[in-house]
Amino acid sequence: MNDTSHRDFLPNQPVREIFNEIGAIAAFSVLVSKQIFKRPAELPEFLRQSYTLGYKALPLVLITGFILGMVLTIQMRPLLVDFGAESELPGLVTISIVREIGPVIIALICAGKIASGIGAELGSMRVTEQIDAMEVSGTNPMKFLVATRVLSTTFMVPLLVIVADFISLIGSYTAMNIHSKISLSLYLSLSFDDLTFLDVIPATIKTVVFGFIIGIVGSYKGYHAERGTESVGFAANSAVVTASLAIFVIDLLAVQITDLISIL
Repeated sequence: MNDTSHRDFLPNQPVREIFNEIGAIAAFSVLVSKQIFKRPAELPEFLRQSYTLGYKALPLVLITGFILGMVLTIQMRPLLVDFGAESELPGLVTISIVREIGPVIIALICAGKIASGIGAELGSMRVTEQIDAMEVSGTNPMKFLVATRVLSTTFMVPLLVIVADFISLIGSYTAMNIHSKISLSLYLSLSFDDLTFLDVIPATIKTVVFGFIIGIVGSYKGYHAERGTESVGFAANSAVVTASLAIFVIDLLAVQITDLISIL
């Protein structure tokens, strides 16, 4: 009787695995952060990874940003027209994209494109024992392979979000000109009239955290892939799911913090 009641209060296996995973990723993040600041810096590898990761994700980011701006404008315009506030449409679309929709959507795309790629690449290197060979030869794989990728995603994801925000405005301008003609200069003026630093700065900081998490999760899943070819696919899929969930959780916390700052 006592044993049964005691077991009822113990967390079940899935819950324990989730918390173990969170703890392992947190410990991995600390190790990687230490490697980032170690000398000498792996600048050539960092630049190569930044170019590769950004170049691969850029076409999808551009298409998504343009469509996102058009869709928001088309959906919001009828409601504003009913209230006679069509002139407020550029500002509302811009604030919506810059503050919330742009960073989250682009981060999710990067999680699917970049985190899965890092997980599969490092997973295949682990399975084929390339990482073990680097350790034996005296090369620090944590610094050369992981730290450079994490640093690259931390820098590139905010840049991709900024590009997507700009392209979203172009998409919104295109959609608005379907129904009413407006010059690009006037549209941009209306777009940025209501935009403040409180909209831009928290969103930018949030994208930096998103980039770091995408790099960390993808690298962790790939670096700790188990032996066997099937583990490569599992590492890639798990990286996407974990990074996406982390983005939503971080976004929720960031919104709460921003709301508190605006009240103060």
